[in-house]
Amino acid sequence: MNRKAVVFGAAGQLGVELVRELKARRYDVTGWDRSQVDITDAAAVESALARYEAEIVFNSAAYNQVDVAEKEPQAALLVNGLAVRNLAMACRQNDARLVHFSTDYVFDGLARHPYTEDDPTHPLGAYAVSKLVGELYAQAYLDRALVVRTSGVFGPGGLSTARGNFVELMLRLAGSKNPIRVVEDHFASPTFAPWLAARTVDLVDRNLEGVFHIGGGTPTSWFEFARAIFEVAGLAPTLQATNEREYRTAARRPRYSALSNGKMERVGLEPMPPLRQAVEAYFAERNRAPAPGR
Repeated sequence: MNRKAVVFGAAGQLGVELVRELKARRYDVTGWDRSQVDITDAAAVESALARYEAEIVFNSAAYNQVDVAEKEPQAALLVNGLAVRNLAMACRQNDARLVHFSTDYVFDGLARHPYTEDDPTHPLGAYAVSKLVGELYAQAYLDRALVVRTSGVFGPGGLSTARGNFVELMLRLAGSKNPIRVVEDHFASPTFAPWLAARTVDLVDRNLEGVFHIGGGTPTSWFEFARAIFEVAGLAPTLQATNEREYRTAARRPRYSALSNGKMERVGLEPMPPLRQAVEAYFAERNRAPAPGR
């Protein structure tokens, strides 16, 4: 019998890739978005998991409005923290494994090297705190939870989601003909959603647990990411470098939050390809996607 899996946040750009990858590997998979099961409702989560009898539960649902979270920290904590407690308790009740996705923002960015799973966490704002709380709840209630930290996720699903992703933002800005300013002093590991989904399922198939980092293969500044996007897209807008001092945001962000994939690779998973290859893969998928409204 095929293994049964549930994906919460199935309408997001990571969720759609998880559903696709699990189906390709012959899992019996069901995807739920917020309109179907609200993970902030403990009773609804418990009822849904009991009814479906899933062996593995993937949580890619998240509140990810980093700056807005500074004005509404309770909303971020409810989705990113307390809702994970709901999932963990329901998984424990139904003897299911939980795979929960977290973020590079649990670090403060002061290390100046790609972060490993053993580096101490130090979140800098409401969103980051809420994501760390989610990690702790998953590990507090379950003995074998799998927590995957990632960074700057972008995937074809961003074409149809309300907030899109960094690639689509850059393309929209390029269409305005105005100069585009992007920070050059903040570094991360932009991650292509289909490859993140595939390697996460690899971890599940190997029956692994604990905290793993799966980030893009190349630590890069957001300015360099933007430049790669325009080069692959064949566009030449006016792209200008700015910095944290000039581009103030409501939330503090780690200046260097690149992730090391060393642990992932040591257990036998394939390394993540370089950023340029990820951007090329994104546009290949984007060109195959139907136009909105079709």
